[in-house]
Amino acid sequence: MSDESGDRIDREGIHIDRDLADSIAIEEELDANVVGAFLFPDPRRRRIAGWVFLAAGLIAIVTIDGGWVLGVGFALLAIWQFVSSWPLAVDENQAMTVAAGAVEFPIGHASAAVRFHGWRSRPRWSVVLYSASEPPDQRALVVVDAVSGAVVEDLYIEDIEAV
Repeated sequence: MSDESGDRIDREGIHIDRDLADSIAIEEELDANVVGAFLFPDPRRRRIAGWVFLAAGLIAIVTIDGGWVLGVGFALLAIWQFVSSWPLAVDENQAMTVAAGAVEFPIGHASAAVRFHGWRSRPRWSVVLYSASEPPDQRALVVVDAVSGAVVEDLYIEDIEAV
């Protein structure tokens, strides 16, 4: 790592100057200079695609000779979109609170990422927690169901060796 980039990387993360980010048109979701609350999109938006598939199926049945085969295919896609559109009832902060209550060490840094599980793509938060000691001596992975708020997998906790 060169000295030039070394002063842009610190314990707060990697920083890009505002002017540079604007000049190369970094997308908002990748721009670390954007500050504020972030809301993960609700998976129920899949219902929009379901309605589109349903409409396409009806149009195919009405306008195409033998279009019922295509219409049934679109209807099946619509059903798939409806049954896999779970509500995201637990947000990132609630998932971190549940995860913090599941471990026995005091929490320092934490991070959460949503993932999808099973053939109906049920959303789950994968929460990584680090102990509050400096440097952290423990970390854990807690998986929280994003619909019910329950811890749904065994906790993974490990000790971190000092460097």
